[in-house]
Amino acid sequence: MTGRGEDARVAELRTAVSRLRRELAAHPAEFPDRGIAEDELAALAAMVVSGIPEVPLLRRSLLLIAGAIGSVSALSRGLAEVRTAVDLFGEPPRR
Repeated sequence: MTGRGEDARVAELRTAVSRLRRELAAHPAEFPDRGIAEDELAALAAMVVSGIPEVPLLRRSLLLIAGAIGSVSALSRGLAEVRTAVDLFGEPPRR
């Protein structure tokens, strides 16, 4: 828990998502899947507003974001930070 009574994992994810959204917005080059990355980052931001998100949804968004911006080296650090923050929530339950 943070000093505000918030789950530290949620705070970490919120920070990482916000940072990557800013980096993506400032990135000058257009690429085919930019819209997908922007949409999924917005979805992640919305998930953390409502509390502790569902791990399968986090991982799905992370996969889509990685696929969309994975080849843009300028965004790799921000993407790694989002992945690290998602990993804090653990693995989804196995079926």
